[in-house]
Amino acid sequence: MTHGKRTVTAREGIDRDKFYPLGEAVKMVKERAKAKFDETIEVAMNLGVDPRHADQMVRGVVNLPNGSGRSQRVAVFARGPKAEEAKAAGADIVGAEDLVEKVNAGQIDFDRCIATPDLMPLVGRLGKVLGPRGLMPNPKVGTVTQDVTSAVKGAKGGSVEFRVEKAGIIHAGVGKASFSADKLVENIKAFADAVQKAKPAGAKGSFVNKISVSSTMGPGVKIEPSTVFRSEGAKA
Repeated sequence: MTHGKRTVTAREGIDRDKFYPLGEAVKMVKERAKAKFDETIEVAMNLGVDPRHADQMVRGVVNLPNGSGRSQRVAVFARGPKAEEAKAAGADIVGAEDLVEKVNAGQIDFDRCIATPDLMPLVGRLGKVLGPRGLMPNPKVGTVTQDVTSAVKGAKGGSVEFRVEKAGIIHAGVGKASFSADKLVENIKAFADAVQKAKPAGAKGSFVNKISVSSTMGPGVKIEPSTVFRSEGAKA
């Protein structure tokens, strides 16, 4: 397979078998993010779990200390005072039965979906539509809640949901190439800590096997796990 000149240049200086300290890895990725748009910085974590077993599912949400750099459109299923609260907090779309109809009709112009508990029987009907897109509200990640204000502000301000895939990998955008290296390092550590805290009881042996960072168009750089976690032995 022949790679383009930009890809070859981006890979120069990266030892694909080496595990780099987090700060160094982030700087290498930033230096190689040369696209004409502000590339997303992405982290991938290879976990020692088998998500096919319910007791090894890993999912959660984290508020990145420096935001994600993404502009999120947020929809809220709520009525009455809670609907007004959602609007005041900055929700882009608010509704109940009317919003269910729009979603069923394929009008899904939002990136995050929040619901108050009383509307979940209604929202539950949208499982086949929202589920495959990863948009179904879930109390485990704080998107089914009475605290609509916090949920909306979190979604708009940089909270990132994560869920392990079939191959045992979790990946998420943790900022933009325009962010400073220090801010990206802080975000990555916060994300890694949240994943660690979501370690399921059924996980045996090593939990975090590999971590890598990349930009949207750039090559991946492997990270030494011991430089990522804030607490000693957190990766065990």
